[in-house]
Amino acid sequence: MTLPLMPKATAVWLIENTSLTFDQIAAFCGMHSLEVKGIADGEVAIGIAGINPITGEQVSKEEIARCEENPKATLLLSAHARKHIKITSKKKKTSHYTPIARRQDKPDAVAWFVRYHPGVTDQQIVKIIGTTKTTINSVKLRSHWNMTNIKPRDPVLLGLCSQTELESLLEKVKVSADDQPSNEQHNS
Repeated sequence: MTLPLMPKATAVWLIENTSLTFDQIAAFCGMHSLEVKGIADGEVAIGIAGINPITGEQVSKEEIARCEENPKATLLLSAHARKHIKITSKKKKTSHYTPIARRQDKPDAVAWFVRYHPGVTDQQIVKIIGTTKTTINSVKLRSHWNMTNIKPRDPVLLGLCSQTELESLLEKVKVSADDQPSNEQHNS
């Protein structure tokens, strides 16, 4: 069920302005009935101003009146509100920030992937350590401006990715390598 915008503020308004039960308000606002009781007692949501869900077109006066008459009825969000409120539970992944002091370590991590895990694609390296394809190509072709000082080092130890991320990537690479037929099977 989709919840109203600002559920605590909506709960505060419903407690102050309607005769709905705590259970009805809790179900509508996605809260526990004890939390709603705490709001009514002044122990929870102190200082939160109530927001009228009727003026926000989240629920109609008729729907509130229907539920006030029948304590077992469930207060429903209006069709208009359900259409316009989209709640996403998946967090957007933000770009990976690498401190300036760590940026010089990226070519070392690229060299580590090139030497120890050649099956990892350039795009996967870009994604996991936040480097560029230009840097990867310059390390692979040994044309990087600082090539004499680049040493293959584990990106986890350099702090460029987590061990979990690295293991997940290497597992994907292993699975994709297992799925591809070997040359021996083609020659038979």
